[in-house]
Amino acid sequence: MTARPARPTRRGPARRTPASPARVRPPAPRRGGGGPRGLHTRLRQVWDRPLTAYYLLLGGSLLITVLGLVMVFSASQIEALQRGLASTYFFRKQLVAVVLGTGLLLLASRMPLALHRALSYPLLLGSVFLLCLVQVPGIGQEVNGNQNWIYLGGPFQLQPSEFAKLALVLWGADLLARKSEKRLLTQWKHMLVPLVPLALLLLGLIMLGGDMGTAIILTAILFGFLWLVGAPTRLFAGVLLAALAAVVLLIKTNPNRMSRLGCIGATDPGANDECWQAVHGIYALASGGWFGSGLGASVEKWGQLPEPHTDFIFAVTGEELGLAGTLSVLALFAALGYAGIRVAGRTEDPFVRYAAGGVTTWITAQAVVNIGAVLGLLPIAGVPLPLFSYGGSAVLPTMFAIGLLIAFARGDPAARAALAMRQPALRQSALRRGLTGVRRKTMRRGPNGRRPESGE
Repeated sequence: MTARPARPTRRGPARRTPASPARVRPPAPRRGGGGPRGLHTRLRQVWDRPLTAYYLLLGGSLLITVLGLVMVFSASQIEALQRGLASTYFFRKQLVAVVLGTGLLLLASRMPLALHRALSYPLLLGSVFLLCLVQVPGIGQEVNGNQNWIYLGGPFQLQPSEFAKLALVLWGADLLARKSEKRLLTQWKHMLVPLVPLALLLLGLIMLGGDMGTAIILTAILFGFLWLVGAPTRLFAGVLLAALAAVVLLIKTNPNRMSRLGCIGATDPGANDECWQAVHGIYALASGGWFGSGLGASVEKWGQLPEPHTDFIFAVTGEELGLAGTLSVLALFAALGYAGIRVAGRTEDPFVRYAAGGVTTWITAQAVVNIGAVLGLLPIAGVPLPLFSYGGSAVLPTMFAIGLLIAFARGDPAARAALAMRQPALRQSALRRGLTGVRRKTMRRGPNGRRPESGE
């Protein structure tokens, strides 16, 4: 018998049964790619990270403070020598204030929210008491026409109006948070009372000493609160018109304030040198150019520009560091403002929202008023540049307020989770570095613990 020839097999695509489905590898996720669109995507991913606000607050405040110390050292030397003091007199006082302020910042950044709220009433009562004490003859001191200082002995003075800003922020945030929890902020009377009357009390005590600049900042904080609670447009506009009417009245009844108002955009010092400071501030900025004349090489601080280390330190910065230096300062303040708005916008806690919004309004409004006066866009109000200008009374409450924002940024649930994930990674990295160092020492010394000889 002959064997049957094998039937030829049919070649073709193999049939797949339902039991063995085809495995399709998912495409790799695209990372942003190149070009402007990819760069925008990567930057947006960085800005959306949970710890962005925390790092902006920590790094931005540190850079502003350090750069401010450098500029105080440069801008105050001639002023100190003209007063018969050591050239580093103002710098050393500012350094002491920054060290104390750093301690307050760290304390505020680690305090629980309950303690922040508990501090509001004692701080408010203490501020009102000190503002009343300023008006007592023999205790209150007059500086540059404003009686808003208390002499503490030696070279130290205290300006209570600076602490009133922090008191209004904490007390107002606690008040509005308690009303928000009881759902009372839907009525306009609960938006205004007792917030507006107490703010008017602080403003009245400050204006008794003639400190118009601090009064403007307190008014800005008050309007920031009204904006955050969602005050109706009619109510907001009514309070704004009343505040503008009060400002116009206060300016009209004071010749010194009227002369400051007339110096906006001035290019000539005037017959009685009324606009001397404003004009020479513009001169300092204009002579700086792109990159400045060099650190310490300012000409205007040699007796031409009054208050070069306090109210007009931004002008000296522009002269010595140029447009690059002033834009860097503006960018740092913009970063602080963005971080504060982000903290206030992403929280569910009403106290955190109002306190973060109040601190952000305070710092940004004060920076705008100071820089606007130096640029000739606003009248000279006599307010320092936050964290930058000389003045311990301004540095201490401002650094405490920055510590509040840092505590709020750390307290965000996503930020807490990110920090908790980073800690084990940091410990593992430190352990790896330690083990690597031990291996290297063992290789150098040999397994028996002694250095190998050259012949071994």
